[in-house]
Amino acid sequence: MPESAHRCGHVAIVGRPSVGKSTLLNALVGARISITSRKPQTTRHRISGILTEAGVQYIFVDTPGFQKRHASRLNERLNRAVREALADVDVVVFVADAARFTEADRAVLALIPAGAPVIAALNKTDALKDKRALLPRMAEIAALREFAAIVPISAERGSDLPALKQAIAQHLPEGPPLYGDDELTDRDERFLAAGFIREKIFRQLGDEVPYSTAVTIDSFEHEGDLRRIRATVFVDKASQRAILIGEGGARMKTIASQARADIEQLCGGRVFLDVWVRVKHGWFDNEAMLGRLGY
Repeated sequence: MPESAHRCGHVAIVGRPSVGKSTLLNALVGARISITSRKPQTTRHRISGILTEAGVQYIFVDTPGFQKRHASRLNERLNRAVREALADVDVVVFVADAARFTEADRAVLALIPAGAPVIAALNKTDALKDKRALLPRMAEIAALREFAAIVPISAERGSDLPALKQAIAQHLPEGPPLYGDDELTDRDERFLAAGFIREKIFRQLGDEVPYSTAVTIDSFEHEGDLRRIRATVFVDKASQRAILIGEGGARMKTIASQARADIEQLCGGRVFLDVWVRVKHGWFDNEAMLGRLGY
C-alpha cells in the first residue's frame, strides 16, 4: 500500500479488573508480553504491545484495571495511569465481560473522553451457555454512549479478533509505522523478567499475599547466551515473607523455576535467576519505594 494509506496509532485497552485486558493484548500481539492471572489488578504498569500487519501498525496500550476498592498511593498511581493512557491514544477498546455488566464497568466507561472513538469488546463469549444472552447485553451497552463498534470476542480462545482489529484499523490515523516489523513491545527484558516473577506469585498464592508484593530487578547481566538475573520481592509483613518462601524455601523455588522458564523462552537463551524476599512495611504507601518500582 502507498505510505499515504498506511495507518498507525495507539490503542488503549481499558476495563475494570479481571475482564481479560492483558489476555487480549497477548492474543492480539501473538506473544506473552503482559502478565496474566485470574486475580484482579495483576497488571500494574502501562505496557505497549506492537502488532504490524500489511498497511497498519497497532500499538496496543495495556493498562491496570481501574478500581476504587483499595485506598493507597499505589492504587492512586495505577488509576492515574489509566486516565493518562486515555488522554493520549487514537482509539479506545473498552473491555467488558459478556456475561455481566457492573457499576465498576460504568465507572471505567465514564473516564473515557467524549471525543475518542470507542470500541466495546465483549469478552469471554466462550463462557456463555446461551449465546442469545449477547443481544440484550449489546443493547444494554449500546445505550450508554455512542460506540464506533461493539464486537463480541473471546481473548482466551482468540475468537473474532480479526473483526476487532478491522474495527480498530478504521479509526487509526494515516501515517508510517513507529516501530520495526519485528518489535513486539516498548518494554525491555529487565521489565518483562520482573513481570514474570510477579505473575507466578499471583498464580501460586491466595488472595492476600500477591497484592502486598512488588518485584525489583537488582542486576541483569549478559554472559554470552546466559543471563544472570538477581531479583528482590518486597512484601509488607514478615508473615507474608514466610508464606511466600514456603517450607524449606519450596514455594519460592517453584515460583523462581517457573519464572525462569518463561524468561528463557522470551530471551531465547539460558537464565540464572536468583530471587530474594525482603520485608518493607507499607511499601505501597511509600513515595520513594513507588518511585524505585517505577510507579
